[in-house]
Amino acid sequence: MLQAGIVGLPNVGKSTLFNALTRSRKADAQNYPFCTIDPNIGVVEVPDQRLEKLARLSKSRKIIPAAIEIVDIAGLVAGASQGEGLGNKFLANIREVDAIIHVVRCFENSNITHSSGVVDPVRDMEIINTELMLADLQSVEGQLEKNLKRAKGGDREAAENVELLRPLSAHLGAGKPAISIAADAGTLLRMKSFNLLTLKPVIFACNVDEANIASAKEENKFVAAVRLHAAECGYSSHCVICAQLEADIGNLKPDEAREFLVEFGVVDSGVSQLIKSVYSLLGLASFFTTGEDETRAWTFRNGMRAPQCAGVIHGDFEAGFIKAEVVDCDELLVCGSWSAARDAGKIRLEGKDYAFNDGDVTIFRFSK
Repeated sequence: MLQAGIVGLPNVGKSTLFNALTRSRKADAQNYPFCTIDPNIGVVEVPDQRLEKLARLSKSRKIIPAAIEIVDIAGLVAGASQGEGLGNKFLANIREVDAIIHVVRCFENSNITHSSGVVDPVRDMEIINTELMLADLQSVEGQLEKNLKRAKGGDREAAENVELLRPLSAHLGAGKPAISIAADAGTLLRMKSFNLLTLKPVIFACNVDEANIASAKEENKFVAAVRLHAAECGYSSHCVICAQLEADIGNLKPDEAREFLVEFGVVDSGVSQLIKSVYSLLGLASFFTTGEDETRAWTFRNGMRAPQCAGVIHGDFEAGFIKAEVVDCDELLVCGSWSAARDAGKIRLEGKDYAFNDGDVTIFRFSK
């Protein structure tokens, strides 16, 4: 299961957001730096309204949503790349995740200590980005030195690595993250083997207070600054969330939670929006199987072919793949049943080269 790590400066609301995302109280959330030391890990269900609709159509006894793992990582301070604060632990933990949820404080509250004294989200983002780039630069320089030695001995793979590590070193040395370097798909795949922190996709989570949640997207000056910064970067996105509010409604039933949010002028949960954004950020999508026993969302990477998607369910399905019966979820719901969709010509018989789309509903044919 792929992981997204929650990062940020101390006291920006990381652990509160983790509790809200996982609907738990696993992470200690107190008003002092380094409240989180060892990372907390939780499994988060991916909200998808299509599941309930499909379950009603099939009269399913059970619904199983897609899921990802969320990791709450210790707070970072300037100098982390040199071991300051919990820098070494932070960097080791973040290397293990697949994407980054960068929590940025976008509210003022004199009762909650800010590690830098005053709220300035762009400065806060740059502190973390700088530390990640410095850590990557150290890593790249170390790998370059090792590969140069191997290349002199005639190692062809090492020579190819050198050709990639040299421009990477210059790029990072200029203060630019690895994800922003111009590279084709093959080169990016090779770069991933270097396990660089700044190559991971990032979403900025603007943590606002309850009083401004309804108008934060339009009126909060801190959110506006994050939005502009993300746009200028060109490789990251942002969302607005009130971590405390979301944590407060964590134990409410869905209907009660929606009513509570309406009181604050919010139509949809920020947690739901963030989870769906992270799922997309990880390059993931869902296909469905549905029947009387269960309706289930299966996670696949964008671009996966039919046999690979069959393998998500079971290895035997991939090994013995013959065909996949496929229909778009919305078309199936309009038809009202699988047989009606078949009669309407909506169900397609796809072969090994078919690339699955988000929302495909399928039955796999395979040889045992």
